[in-house]
Amino acid sequence: MSQRGIFLDVGPGEKRGVVTLSGRPERLLLEREGVGAGEGLGARLVGRVRAVDAAAGLAFVDLGNGREGVLNFTKETGRPVQGAAMEVEVRAEARRGKTATLRALGTAEGPPRILAAAPGLEARLQAFAPDAEIRLGAAARAMADLAQDEAMASDFPLPGGGQIWIEPTRALTAVDVDLGGRAADSPKKAARAANLEALAEAARTLRLKGLGGLVVVDLVGRAHDPAALLAAARTAFAPDNPGVALGAVSRFGTLELTIPRRARPVVEDLADESGAATPLTLGLALLRALEREALADPGGRFVGVAPAPLVEAARAALVTLNGRVGARLDLRAEAPRGGTPFEVVRA
Repeated sequence: MSQRGIFLDVGPGEKRGVVTLSGRPERLLLEREGVGAGEGLGARLVGRVRAVDAAAGLAFVDLGNGREGVLNFTKETGRPVQGAAMEVEVRAEARRGKTATLRALGTAEGPPRILAAAPGLEARLQAFAPDAEIRLGAAARAMADLAQDEAMASDFPLPGGGQIWIEPTRALTAVDVDLGGRAADSPKKAARAANLEALAEAARTLRLKGLGGLVVVDLVGRAHDPAALLAAARTAFAPDNPGVALGAVSRFGTLELTIPRRARPVVEDLADESGAATPLTLGLALLRALEREALADPGGRFVGVAPAPLVEAARAALVTLNGRVGARLDLRAEAPRGGTPFEVVRA
């Protein structure tokens, strides 16, 4: 029976939570200092209706500090009044190119503001495995590093050979199944086994990346067994319920499904639109490297060398880290040697 475990890595500038499925990363949760406290799933706010689009059934709500959300309304729920204050809850977090989706809780008074922040990382992590103990320390750091590397990857090997490729676009996420050099008694058996494994692996990695919406799986081979594939897909994507919807296997050999969008895709916090790690992601990795050296050598003084954007992104969290290890770490804006994103040298 598959078991889920949970890990919490508390590092300089961020916490990283990982849910594992049978020992492999399944979800990665980030909580970065000063980022998104009022925009997380479940946060309650007072907002003010900025505009109403009656034809589309949408209200655009000012949440303060440059944040905005969209509220769906119907004849039954009633049409919000432009300029009115409302209490709302975040039911889907903002993501790249999209504002947060809100749920109306009632009328309110006063300016836009946060009433209750979203649940913290520990609470969200424990909700995925209520009976599991949160693991900390070196094991959590190693698992978080592995989860982060996998979340930023685009190709994933299948247990019996072959691989899948995951490519998100504005409209949908494409999953391509590649048979590779998979061995079997016949090509048909090889394709069937690869497709069944691919559905399980796609479900895991999409959860790890935090991707939802429309997903199209390009299956390998021909003459598919639709009943077996749909049964496998229902099992693989069951943890994403409620709200998963599966389509039939098409004559083109694709399987379409939709996964509810709730949390912001973690891959959007880790990487830019090109898939490259952001300066903040690399800057926090640099701080973890500095922390590792400082703990290994309690009397040593170390400098993190990196391009200016990484240094600036890491500067604020360095203050906290120095408070923990004794003010013996520094950052220097300079090109590191060897073509690496950063390096740690002795002061």
